[in-house]
Amino acid sequence: MKFRHQLFVYMVLFGVVASFGFAENPMSPAEQKIAAARKAIDRNPENYDAYNQLALAQTRRARETADPRYYDRADESLAISLRLSPKNLEAERIEVWILLGKHEFAAALEHAVALNKRVPDDVMTYAFLVDANVELGNYAEAEKAAQWMLDLRPGNVPGLTRAAYLRELFGDIEGAIDFMQNAYQRTPNTEVEDRAWTLTQLAHLDLMRGRVENADRLLKSALALYPECHYALANLGKVRTAQGRLDEAVQAFRDLYRVAPHPENLYLLAKSLERAGRTEECMKAFSEFEQKALAESIVTDNSNRELVYYFADVADNPSEALRIARMETARRHDSPTLEAYAWALHANGMTNQAQAAMKSALEVGIEDAMSLYHAGVISRTAGDTLASKKYFQRSLEVNPHSEAADAVRQALLR
Repeated sequence: MKFRHQLFVYMVLFGVVASFGFAENPMSPAEQKIAAARKAIDRNPENYDAYNQLALAQTRRARETADPRYYDRADESLAISLRLSPKNLEAERIEVWILLGKHEFAAALEHAVALNKRVPDDVMTYAFLVDANVELGNYAEAEKAAQWMLDLRPGNVPGLTRAAYLRELFGDIEGAIDFMQNAYQRTPNTEVEDRAWTLTQLAHLDLMRGRVENADRLLKSALALYPECHYALANLGKVRTAQGRLDEAVQAFRDLYRVAPHPENLYLLAKSLERAGRTEECMKAFSEFEQKALAESIVTDNSNRELVYYFADVADNPSEALRIARMETARRHDSPTLEAYAWALHANGMTNQAQAAMKSALEVGIEDAMSLYHAGVISRTAGDTLASKKYFQRSLEVNPHSEAADAVRQALLR
């Protein structure tokens, strides 16, 4: 989804947390922080730290709303802070966070490395190293940085959430759940947004293992805390799909696209409409997705992976799928991007290259049912029946209720 790195950084940043629930104040936690920072600036326009706090609150608002324009506003706030106090450490930290938010991962890594040299014992600098390295596919470096976080400050919530995601990538879902539950227990009740996100991640992990009803309960709790949590709405759509409640899945994805109107969320809605047999609406949504996703395909914050699958599986344009995939792999080599590249190669009949790319995608240890299905299809096309069967069987073992499950069963029957 948009702001992919926020699987890690959604939790408390720099120790600045929300202390009010929506019941007491109609403003969101980030909006409250923005208002407080603006008051501090009104009292003293030369207070550079107040501009830092404004920038930080604006990044939090970007996360709440999935609106990247808040990152631009945060940039403007930081420019004033750095004019008032050049090289102030807090502003430089927030600069890295903004680069991550804009998906400028290579630049974020460069800044984080420099910052780490300047303050080698700063926990959040290591967090940025985790985030950037994961998105670029440098998993060993990400793991080292995550371990430093937990060694420097055992039990810190940002470190626990990052460790959880790395466990997920390495195929250790139960380990990921342990880390995420620990993070949830350490997050105060007043931090409703953070708690909703953590519950959503726990639901996502349960859903990866086919524990659909447990995921459903967790998402209900998350949405009760934060009704427009776009991460929760996305996972609710997946839960309803797994339950066969296809019209309700469509509604969940409609709500998601309303809250976070980004092309990749429109793609999820179009796929849901397709599954529900609502062909006319489905084709209209796909057409709109193609137009919007192509318009942002050359920028770093894009929907290129969804575009690859759309051109390969829906629009029957494999050459365009490969063009987009190559453009994205020039920027990053993380597992999901390599998988999309492998699928584009497969769609173009480049089977040997597809096998090599898929092997690289799975190398980190990820055990996702759809990824294993893709690996099985590519192996079958290459004539490696034994490997294909193993991938298909493992896909069903990992999650018998995944979106790929029916196709996997048919493949095994054949």
